[in-house]
Amino acid sequence: MLYKEYILVYNEKKEKRTMKIRVYYEDTDAGGIVYHTNYIKYCERARSEAFFKKDMMPAECDNSGFVVRKITADFLATSKLGDMLSVTSEILTLKSTSLVLRQEVWKEKSKVFSMDVVLVYIDHGRPRRIPENFKTLFGSL
Repeated sequence: MLYKEYILVYNEKKEKRTMKIRVYYEDTDAGGIVYHTNYIKYCERARSEAFFKKDMMPAECDNSGFVVRKITADFLATSKLGDMLSVTSEILTLKSTSLVLRQEVWKEKSKVFSMDVVLVYIDHGRPRRIPENFKTLFGSL
């Protein structure tokens, strides 16, 4: 059975967190290229993996967590079956209840996807201050 390989690496030179992911058949469309929504999924996995790497969950309880408020995405090139991609995450803004991340997907030295995502922390459906341990984690990106 095939599985996806997720590896987080701290790149001290660029100060970005990087996750590597290989493109599998299930990620591609009928033309053999990565289906566009999968780039957003790769970025979501990179955000979640940042928490898991620190033995944390991205929520304090079942009724709290981060929700996407806005995504601005640029699809710059294509990827295909077997490609090894790198997802980088960089914090742009960290406020009391929200943050903005820039996440990019790279194939070797070519950027194939870029998005800025606004995340809001909620508790029982209402915005709430981001817990300090989460701010510390995002501050390390």
